Amino acid sequence: MQQPIEGFLAAQPALILDGALATELERRGADLVDPLWSAKLLIENPALIQAVHRDYFAAGADVATTATYQATFAGFMGRGLQRDAAAGLLHEAVALAVAARDEFWSVATNRTGRRRPLVAASIGPYGAMLADGSEYRGHYAASDATLRAFHAPRLELLARSGADLLACETLPCLREALILAELLRDYAPLSAWIGFSCQDESRNCEGEDVAVCVAALEAFDQVAAVGVNCTAPQFVTGLLLRMGSATDKPLLAYPNSGERYDPHAKRWCSGTSAPRFAAQAVEWRGAGARLIGGCCRTTPADIAEIRAAVMT
Repeated sequence: MQQPIEGFLAAQPALILDGALATELERRGADLVDPLWSAKLLIENPALIQAVHRDYFAAGADVATTATYQATFAGFMGRGLQRDAAAGLLHEAVALAVAARDEFWSVATNRTGRRRPLVAASIGPYGAMLADGSEYRGHYAASDATLRAFHAPRLELLARSGADLLACETLPCLREALILAELLRDYAPLSAWIGFSCQDESRNCEGEDVAVCVAALEAFDQVAAVGVNCTAPQFVTGLLLRMGSATDKPLLAYPNSGERYDPHAKRWCSGTSAPRFAAQAVEWRGAGARLIGGCCRTTPADIAEIRAAVMT
């Protein structure tokens, strides 16, 4: 089993993740008011996705996270695509990130002081497919069997797509995290990280203690890192400290910008003011985070600041 995270963390103090994909695509003019969100551009403008990946590598990211968060068989087939076409788009999402990585790495000056970057295939939660904000609420009506049937085909495909690892992101509850961890053991030759969406400094979005959540994942060897993503930055330090008390796995932190997403209006609203990401990233590193980046509404400039701040 491949464990690329271990190699990076043995060689450098932190693994720098990328930042937002969908909101960065919107900042560059893409219209993503669509249930497919960033996956819409796999159909309409894949070159723009590749350009964003390339810019994150140039900013200092060690990982590109693919445009598959909201790319699912159910979502694509709901748009009239056949299953083979949907599978092709999932493969294409990984190929775009790989191409951006290889283009970046082909320039000799980009290799100075860097390890060859990774590609993480994003696996978003069941709630992302619903496109109603459920990933920030949890309490799915779906049964375990339904969640397993939803996740298994995409996870199995992405695990064999050419990605270096999997990124199971924005999970609102332990139940879904455990189902994904079990699927990794059953189907995937790769390791993965698991990131929870959280409502405050101690609980995930469904209200469960994050210490209990990460402790429950401790026995899954393919879960190479655990932590928090797409959560308000002011909660991250407390969450990391609580998680760190319950796991020996590396911790990850890639919160959103602090703004609030309105799933009904399909837009981001102003949040609380906060220090620059770089200053907060230093605090997260001090609280135990080894994988650090950004989620919604963060940019390549934020990632460049994070790298400069935490890699010294």
